[in-house]
This record gives sequence, C-alpha cells and structure tokens, in this order.
Amino acid sequence: MTRRNLLLTAAAAARLGAAPRSKMGVATTSYMTFRRPRDTYEFLEHVHELGGAGIQAPLTSLDPADLKKLRARAEEWGMYLEVMAPLPKEDAAAFERYAAAAKEAGAACLRTGCLGGRRYETFSALSEWQEFVARSRESIERALPVLERHRIPMGLENHKDWTIEELAPLLRQHSSPWLGACIDTGNNIALLDDPMEVVEQLAPFAVCTHLKDMGVEAYSDGFLLSEMPLGEGMLNLRRIVSIISSARPNVNFTLEMITREPLRVPCLTDKYWATFPQRGGLHLARTLRTVRAQQGRQALPRYAGLPRAAQLRVEEDNVKESLNYAREQLGL
Repeated sequence: MTRRNLLLTAAAAARLGAAPRSKMGVATTSYMTFRRPRDTYEFLEHVHELGGAGIQAPLTSLDPADLKKLRARAEEWGMYLEVMAPLPKEDAAAFERYAAAAKEAGAACLRTGCLGGRRYETFSALSEWQEFVARSRESIERALPVLERHRIPMGLENHKDWTIEELAPLLRQHSSPWLGACIDTGNNIALLDDPMEVVEQLAPFAVCTHLKDMGVEAYSDGFLLSEMPLGEGMLNLRRIVSIISSARPNVNFTLEMITREPLRVPCLTDKYWATFPQRGGLHLARTLRTVRAQQGRQALPRYAGLPRAAQLRVEEDNVKESLNYAREQLGL
C-alpha cells in the first residue's frame, strides 16, 4: 500500500469512527465535577470529537490571537460559541472587555447569572435577599449599555435564585433586545416551581439554554434533586424543546449534565422559607406530590464512592448518552 493510500484509508476510518453530529452543544458545567476542561479551545475540540454542535464556556484567554484561533476553529467546524460571563459589579470596565472579547471570538451571546450558589443556602433572612435583589438590578443596569454597544445579547439564567414570578417580570420590565433568559430546565424545581411553567414563561425571552433532565427523591427535610442523562429523568423534554423552539426558533440547545451527588432541597425547614414570603402550601404540596410520584422509579445516582477513573468515565458517558438521546429522540 502506498503512503497516499494509507493516509486516505486512515482518514476514511476516522470519519467512520467520528461521533454522529448533534444539533445540541455542551456547557463546560457538564464537566465541573471531575474532568474540568483546561481551556476554551481544548473544550471546543473535545465537544467536536463528541459530535456536539457548539459550546457554552468562559473565555480562558482574552488575547486577540487566542480569540482569533478560537473563532477560526469554531467557524471551520460550523460550531457555535456562547460565552459565560459574570455580571459587572461597581465598575463595568472588566465586563466591557469581556463582552468585546466574546464578540471578537464570534460568540452568539453571553450567559450570566446573578447568584453563584442557591438562594435557600446563601440567605438566612428576607433582608439579605432584598439587598441581593437591589445589587443584581444595579448590575443588570450596568451591563445593558455594554451589550447594546457591542450588539451581543445576554441570557440571565434562572440559577436557583429567582422564582418564575420574579424573573419573568424582571425581563419584561427591561424589555431589551439585548437582555433575555438562559433557560435552565431543571433549576427551579429547587424553588418549588413547576418546571414546565418556567419553560413556558421564559421561552419568549430565550437567548440560550441549559437543557437537562432531572430526578427527585424524598429525604427527611424535603427532597433530593439530581441531573440525569437526558431521557432518564422526569421532564417532558420533547414538549420543552417544542415550546422553546416555537418561541425562539434560532436559540441553541446546550446540554448541562452535571455528574454529582444529589442536592439537598430542605423545603421542610424554617430556614428554607426565610426568603419566600409570597410562597405557600400550594407550591410545596405540588412539588412533594411530584416527588412522591417518582418514588421507586429509579434511585438517584451516587458517584462519591467510585474510583477516580470510574468517575471520569461516567461523567463522559453521561454527556455522550445525552447527546445520543437528543439526536435520536429530540431531533437535536
């Protein structure tokens, strides 16, 4: 066999062995527990190998040469880029540099959040939450002129902070083409929201997404909540995709499959309710009925006791299974 024929055969084998292409991308937060991507470019390459359509990731470098390289590779492969960015604090200068870099890299949008943690764990009093709300509104106001200058939209995630009754009016109040939602399809279960109601109300504002499936399990102080590989949880993913696609046909669907121990949602404790003066028995009863209905169907996965190599493998398998499900069952 000639060297040329050998190379052609190897190339053909590589194409046959490549992962089938999906219309869904992957967020770096799908690897926040074990693997932890090294940089944005490396993560883009990894998701391309998996057959993903794009990535949602922070920029690990604002160097113009690195941004040019990232954009060129994404365009070569026909992959989208969405950039995770923190909201500006007292000074919007750093946010402006980041937004400009994202635009230079060819990002379709920014994804941000107001709270890094969980409302019911972070705040112990209503006054603390109210101070946070005031600061968050100020940060959003600082961000809006920057977004408009650079003509890049930003999706604000429902990140176990805002209830749907709080977030939807916030987005309507600004009524800006540059501010919308990053719809996380599972987070607000922790705030006792109906996940389908969250999707329906936020769909008209969708800038980007975290598509995930969820499982629940009862425990003494409330319930446990876990991300599950797509199709293995309790969410009606076909309906979710249909609602968002109908409202915002050009939005990207991005997987956030976090492989971690189940989260405790202590909704039967006094502290949990400290920042929810408008919530009551209806939300609690509805959510606990859902938890009860899921009991015995499937135990939530635990990973802490696995060897390191097994943890890495199952994290990767969860992403691969979800990409396959999205392509074969959701048309993504």
